Amino acid sequence: MYGLIGCMRAVSGRRDELADILVAQTKAMPGCRSYVIARDPQDVDAIWITEVWDDAASHQASLALPHVQATIAMARPLIAGFSSRVETAPLGGLI
Repeated sequence: MYGLIGCMRAVSGRRDELADILVAQTKAMPGCRSYVIARDPQDVDAIWITEVWDDAASHQASLALPHVQATIAMARPLIAGFSSRVETAPLGGLI
């Protein structure tokens, strides 16, 4: 399995709007076992995204899906940047 944990930074004061777009637009993606969007309780502009995929190729392929491209286009004006990104090798658990 392939995992990613990343912190997305919203334009100041627009985190909830960005999170709402990401949650509403999340749809099934081939090879995706888990895709969780969470607010950071300590940082009013941060969103954490935790992903588990069958493999890195599945993740890479998802970026070309039409609904993913549309979500990126909607969210881009609200994204200030990314402050952290970690690749992981999930072993299992409740997914």
